[in-house]
Amino acid sequence: MLSKVKTCVLYGLDGYEVSVETDLSGGLPNFSIVGLPDISIKESKERVRSAIKNSNFNFPVSRITVNLAPANLKKEGSQVDLPIAVGILSASKIIKKPINEKTFIIGELSLDGKITGIEGALPMVISMRNNNFTKAIVPRDNREECSAIEGIDIIPVESLCELVNYLNEDFFIEPYKFSYNYTQEEFSEDFSEIKGQPAMKRAVEIAAAGNHNILLLGSPGSGKTMIARRIPTILPDLTFEESLEVTKIYSISGLLNNKGLIYRRPFRSPHHTSSRTSMAGGGTNPKPGEVSLAHNGVLFLDEIPEFPKSVLEILRQPMEDGRISISRARGSFTFPAKFMLVAAMNPCPCGYLGDPTHECSCSQGQIDKYLSKISGPLLNRIDIQVEVLPVKYEDLKNNKEEESSAEIKKRITHARQIQEERYKNMGIFTNSELPTKGIAKYCRVNRESELLLRDAFEMLGLSARAYNKILKVARTIADLEGCENIETNHVAEAIQYRSLDRKYWR
Repeated sequence: MLSKVKTCVLYGLDGYEVSVETDLSGGLPNFSIVGLPDISIKESKERVRSAIKNSNFNFPVSRITVNLAPANLKKEGSQVDLPIAVGILSASKIIKKPINEKTFIIGELSLDGKITGIEGALPMVISMRNNNFTKAIVPRDNREECSAIEGIDIIPVESLCELVNYLNEDFFIEPYKFSYNYTQEEFSEDFSEIKGQPAMKRAVEIAAAGNHNILLLGSPGSGKTMIARRIPTILPDLTFEESLEVTKIYSISGLLNNKGLIYRRPFRSPHHTSSRTSMAGGGTNPKPGEVSLAHNGVLFLDEIPEFPKSVLEILRQPMEDGRISISRARGSFTFPAKFMLVAAMNPCPCGYLGDPTHECSCSQGQIDKYLSKISGPLLNRIDIQVEVLPVKYEDLKNNKEEESSAEIKKRITHARQIQEERYKNMGIFTNSELPTKGIAKYCRVNRESELLLRDAFEMLGLSARAYNKILKVARTIADLEGCENIETNHVAEAIQYRSLDRKYWR
């Protein structure tokens, strides 16, 4: 007897339709799986056999051949367990009803017949929905993330017995419905806890408003890490589409922990011992790295000179393109990586170069070697560079109430709304994404500002990229103030955020 069951396998972030063809024939009992299965699928033979027996079904004593079509596509993942089991039960007539062609099945089996959650369920459902499938049978643990997709019925199942009864129409399972909850969880940290540092707060607000990359340079204890960890509290809430994008990435990475959609913007802070693979992504079965896990959020690199130079250079492509491409023997994979880079560092190995209250103990050679760990091309891609001075005692003991994250967030959200409306026909959302051809149209400056830019370009030795970034930052400053045109004071403030690399990396 022959049966066909549809399932899905992942290739990067995309899912591909696979037909599980099961044939029961005479001859010596044997169980073989063909069609380029990986080790996890080959091992599914034992899981499927035990799950069927422990669910009180008869495992057929015959020659069983399972073909995963198309045969030229490499198949990976334990989500093929359940469709293989259903195929065997259907071919042996334990499942009496035919399975709809527009229904696909994914799930991993335990030896006792329970169906456990899998990685990558959300991108699989999205891909199959786009292939005109109308029903998805998924593990109960994956129901929250999968049911966020409209246009396809999500049937959550807990055990093989439950699924067999459902397919035989002896038991009805209501399609799981999802309601997106826009209510944001309260943050445990707030900008009101930061005493003083008005210049650093202003720079961070501008960076958040335009999604600009920012470098915080200052002596130890000046508040760089403290303010960086509070940046998510002032960023606009994730839209439903952005939430789906982030959840897809976390789903294939196995970081959802059986939860639904991710509501908060990601904040990733990898340690400086991180490898190239952990930062960029990859592996035998390529998965997203830190730059992709920070998509639509913040990538915070504390003590950035301590990271290996080869790891830092990985950031150059995603900072420019908003995505990262990984080439392996199996093929090329592209993952989204549109993040706001926040980097923090000391000005020298001891940390006190330029500190008004401490004397630096480093030689010029040590300072040069320390700063040279950050290359010119990487610095050139950082829009805002700000020097952080130590907090004064008067600021620490001042009982004046500082501005809260909620108040700052209102201004940033309003500025983002202006940008979204301005670029609605360009497929971008923030000033940092503005392409070169759009700068001439949306970043026009007056004659006085042109002269100021010319002087800065010549005196600071700016590159063409730095020139464009100044205009983008000036555009963001104008948006924060609700100005339609970029004024001279906006340009002047933007220029001062490009001077640190000339001071320290002369």
